[in-house]
Amino acid sequence: MAEKQVDLAGEPDPDCMVASKAGPEMPSPGTSDSRDYDDGCVFCRVAAGQEPATELLHCENEDLVCFKDIKPASLHHYLVVPKKHIKNCKELNRSQIEMDVRCSLPGNKYLLLMAQEHLEFRLPEIKSLLSLFGGQFTNTQETYVKSPFWILSIPSEDIARNLMKRTVCAKSIFELWGHGKSPEELYTSLKNYPVEKMVPFLHSETTYKIKIHTFNKTLTQEEKVKRIDALEFLPFEGKVNLKKPQHVFSVLEDYGLDPNCIPERPHNIYFGRWIADGQRELIGSYSVKKRHFIGNTSMDAGLSFIMANHAKVKENDVVFDPFVGTGGLLIASAHFGAYVCGTDIDYNTVHGLGKASRKNQKWRGPDENIRANLRQYGLEKFYLDVLVSDASKPSWRKGTYFDAIITDPPYGIRESTRRSGSQKEIPKGIEKCPESHVPVSLSYHLSDMFFDLLNFAAETLVLGGRLVYWLPVYTPEYTEEMVPWHPCLRLISNCEQKLSSHTARRLITMEKVEEFENRDQYSHLLNDHFLPYQGHNSFREKYFSGVTKRIAKEEKSSQE
Repeated sequence: MAEKQVDLAGEPDPDCMVASKAGPEMPSPGTSDSRDYDDGCVFCRVAAGQEPATELLHCENEDLVCFKDIKPASLHHYLVVPKKHIKNCKELNRSQIEMDVRCSLPGNKYLLLMAQEHLEFRLPEIKSLLSLFGGQFTNTQETYVKSPFWILSIPSEDIARNLMKRTVCAKSIFELWGHGKSPEELYTSLKNYPVEKMVPFLHSETTYKIKIHTFNKTLTQEEKVKRIDALEFLPFEGKVNLKKPQHVFSVLEDYGLDPNCIPERPHNIYFGRWIADGQRELIGSYSVKKRHFIGNTSMDAGLSFIMANHAKVKENDVVFDPFVGTGGLLIASAHFGAYVCGTDIDYNTVHGLGKASRKNQKWRGPDENIRANLRQYGLEKFYLDVLVSDASKPSWRKGTYFDAIITDPPYGIRESTRRSGSQKEIPKGIEKCPESHVPVSLSYHLSDMFFDLLNFAAETLVLGGRLVYWLPVYTPEYTEEMVPWHPCLRLISNCEQKLSSHTARRLITMEKVEEFENRDQYSHLLNDHFLPYQGHNSFREKYFSGVTKRIAKEEKSSQE
């Protein structure tokens, strides 16, 4: 039985080691395979409950058990061992890797209270941020696509706090002390929670308060007080302070997702110590409505921060937007300490000239530009530059410059899809312009745009850098095979935001996993066999065909 020592109070015990005990094999009661149990192994006997002097803790799962060390080297010194006998490290196989990781990084259980907005974007954001701060997301995490309550195992409280300094999809995080499907189950779970882990927050020199949070139901004050009084069995020795408590504890009750069918009793009840709140206030403070310089397609503040988190943007990164527009994505990245730059083919947008996008304002003011936007939020020091440039003809020298590329390409709806061109590039059969005239721009097909974008990302991202972009799709025809791909980039996540009944856009996150060698090497990707997303070229027509049909239907119904 392999065994690992850990200190649940914080860092792994310095004496952490793998020990093995071997002896004659005997089948354990209730175990069908004798290889899973060794009567001569003390850890097998403990896991089987055959050592009365050793008490197993409540954090047991289907693979592991946990108990106090017989000679603790620190206050919280526990052993986590697998239930199945493993003679030594050489016997470990690939299927046991995940169990071994859980053994090494037991972590505490934390409860995430999620915002009920942009549901598909939440899990990729949390995964990305945990990865950024040294945590690990495993299949054992209890997450639900629509539920606001997620249970995560996180190695340390510091990682939990760092997670909340970045997320805009989560409202709060709590150290989970107990949970159940009924008050009785909750109280039993709390009684099994180690008292020594409670004491630092409940002793006589502390102040505290208890809050009641319900989802999909409103309780009266009397009901809230009743729930708080029911917790009197917990060893609270400090004083209640409702204004400025040192510690805040919460009872959270989940009454399901259907507001038209609210049950009498909650589906789940949780109790935990509040750790930190998320960054939801950024959505209001960076609102486009309050921004100095905006355009027709300025990105929503909340989605901008989600994109920056999906890209794992961090301090001192260099972030690039090849379709920068009014710079909304640069602002979100700069807020997290990254240096930002971008390009756009529209001269007026880059220089803040021309007609204004705001109501009751005809022309843009003298200081309406991207730099002024960053200055508005105290982020001007992170501004590198924005250039007038064509994304189809990158002007960068060969090399890896960027830690992240975050962008929202034009779809041809509110902003046209354009690239620079010349008379020679106009296809035959189209009426020619006078010889003296050189077109400023030509149509830029979406399939070509994404091919260029992925090639550019593969060529200029550092290894491990991320590309995050929006892909417009016609919903009735969409399949996952339509998502553009590149041999140097690995798909991380694919999240949908509906635009109408028949159209949507998908937030695609990709990570560079291989070095880019030669642009010509990937020219074959333009072949039809490798471009199932050619259908994106007609997205504009399909979008407006749906609008036309809807208008006609509304007119017909009004006449009737």
